[in-house]
Amino acid sequence: MEADDTCIARGRQLAKAFLDRARADHGLPISQNAVEVTRLVVSELITNAVKYAPGPMILTLRVTPEVVEVAVWDSNPTLPIARAADTGRVGQHGLEIVLTVAQGFVAQREPVGKRVTARIGLADHCDK
Repeated sequence: MEADDTCIARGRQLAKAFLDRARADHGLPISQNAVEVTRLVVSELITNAVKYAPGPMILTLRVTPEVVEVAVWDSNPTLPIARAADTGRVGQHGLEIVLTVAQGFVAQREPVGKRVTARIGLADHCDK
């Protein structure tokens, strides 16, 4: 994906379509809440890539019966660091949000750039 004015919205749309297909084609119990949490994580990870890394990025989505994995690769090798919670701070809460809603989070350097991956549990978000 090119880092432009539409990439965050496109990423959110791709995530929703991906999970809708996983639900329809494979019968996975993916609630609307899990879809919205995934879209939020996609937004935050792409926003960080656009803000801190020049050039293109790669969004990868993977689903298992238990989790959806959202990974974003970008060209900046600097790993993200969550800031201490501060209700008075305006902005820069994206990683805090991801860490709060995700069951797992990994940031790793790649031969070029870095990849950040968040795992969102499907069972914890299912409407039953």
